[in-house]
Amino acid sequence: MDEAATLRTAAERLERLARRTTPGDWRLTGLLASRPEVVAHAPDGGTEHVAEARARTGEWIAALSPALAGPLAAWLRSAASSVPADPAAVAFAEELLRHLPTCSLDV
Repeated sequence: MDEAATLRTAAERLERLARRTTPGDWRLTGLLASRPEVVAHAPDGGTEHVAEARARTGEWIAALSPALAGPLAAWLRSAASSVPADPAAVAFAEELLRHLPTCSLDV
């Protein structure tokens, strides 16, 4: 796969995964069973439990909520249209593709 295709593929998979993930602004909201609780806050004021996290990973989970998928995918697509592609964007996309599922991402 060439660099532009790698970037576009990573962008697409990231967006597809975000679409099937609990939407909203993910925040830490106290403890649940002695672990930090990550809760998605919807624009309509509703909330939904997302995860219980280890104390040192809760902030990471909340910071990288699905809300980042759109801007990250846009950055990857922008990098795909540049010649040569930004090496940092390519490295990010390659690592992301190692962790993103290749199928079952439909809503």
